[in-house]
Amino acid sequence: MKLNKLKMIPFSLLTTIVMIAVFLCFWFGHKDMKVEELKPKYTNTHSKFIEVQGMQVHYRIEGNEADSVPLLLLHGAGSSLHTWDSVVRIIGNKRKIIRLDLPAYGLTGPTPDRQYSIESYTKFILNFLEKLKVTKCDLVGNSLGGYISWSVTLERPSMVRKLVIMDAIGYSLEKRERPLAFKLARIPVLNKVLTFVTPRSIIEKSVLNLYADKGRVTKTLVDRYFELTLREGNRQAFIDIASSSTKSELYKMIPRIIQPTLIIWGSEDKFVPVENANRFKTDIPNSRLEILSNIGHLPMEESPTKTAELILEFTRF
Repeated sequence: MKLNKLKMIPFSLLTTIVMIAVFLCFWFGHKDMKVEELKPKYTNTHSKFIEVQGMQVHYRIEGNEADSVPLLLLHGAGSSLHTWDSVVRIIGNKRKIIRLDLPAYGLTGPTPDRQYSIESYTKFILNFLEKLKVTKCDLVGNSLGGYISWSVTLERPSMVRKLVIMDAIGYSLEKRERPLAFKLARIPVLNKVLTFVTPRSIIEKSVLNLYADKGRVTKTLVDRYFELTLREGNRQAFIDIASSSTKSELYKMIPRIIQPTLIIWGSEDKFVPVENANRFKTDIPNSRLEILSNIGHLPMEESPTKTAELILEFTRF
């Protein structure tokens, strides 16, 4: 199939693509970084690794150990458990908090079978919770993490006490313009180059696009996103995810969610617009919507105090 796609590309265009690839490799090529290289900077005393589905999953358990129904925090695509740092610090010992690097991201890295459907992520989270012997939790997810959160809620309603979704995906976005990186990921030959060509400037621009207040995007923040993207296998996982044509109609099941649900959304989210927040509010019967003014796609990074306050107030016993 891939060979047939190559045959369909005119020779002149293929030559141009190869020349561009060589240029990019020369100027922007970066080797994969081993997990052991990244651990000193991106783990701390709370960091642990547990084997789930053939992966060594990086996770942390913090806060109030006596809390019988922990908060499980799920990050979005391209991110890591570090996206919750400020929120976790603010919540402190008021709740028990579990967070992790999802497959394809952070220190956890790619899945052995290179499968990243919503069904695969849902099964993974259920297996992860089973490994930790967690039978009930409050689920909190941003973007892809929000998608996984409401999918897990539908799959195993008895496990989820309350649900918090922030700028979550799941509804169809095919009418929206795809980012350039996703388009490149579908081009034969050139998409292979993306597994070792990663300009830091592209990562910086991507993060800036997710923030309403560009002044909050620091060098340290961009370095974190950039370096964890270089984790061995993560760039190939991006190609696998971006080039996948699998579509899900799971969103049709959203009205079946019965758990109390808090929907948090940034008013300036350019990736998943506020219209989607209103759609979640309409479709989930027992839901409440909080729109944060002048905030982008990552409320927990851009407005951690307000985000933490909303989570605590909503999930209190």
